[in-house]
Amino acid sequence: MKCPFCDYKETKVIDSRICGDGGSIRRRRECLKCMKRFTTYEYVESVPLMVVKKDGRRQAFDRTKIINGLVKACEKRPVSIAKIEEVTTDIERIIQKKFDREVDSSVIGEEIMKKLAQLDEVAYVRFASVYRQFRDVNQFMSELQHILEREKLEKRK
Repeated sequence: MKCPFCDYKETKVIDSRICGDGGSIRRRRECLKCMKRFTTYEYVESVPLMVVKKDGRRQAFDRTKIINGLVKACEKRPVSIAKIEEVTTDIERIIQKKFDREVDSSVIGEEIMKKLAQLDEVAYVRFASVYRQFRDVNQFMSELQHILEREKLEKRK
């Protein structure tokens, strides 16, 4: 490791600690020439998961986009930010387990819809109306009918 102060190429590690959730290591180092100390962080290098959009474009997976979509859907609903972050983490884990390098945006959208259906029906309908691009009231009513039918089936169980 090159010293940031004198550019000497030899340093020694004084202390190593695991950071936060275990995803990185913090190392305290000392230069063997100028004796100054500095900190470095080590992370696991991973290939970013790419999202394939409907039009074929690709962009890096970004969990903040899921959070933003959930926040909009859950606006003025009794859903905490902590719950939104938990749902986002669940979705991210599911996607990372199933897909190695690329995932269609539609898969992410469907996972969000599954989680919202369990979390809050109003938020689910809000998200579905944008995601599925409802063009008229009939499509909206059809989605509401599916929710009502699901509720009836759950009450019978």
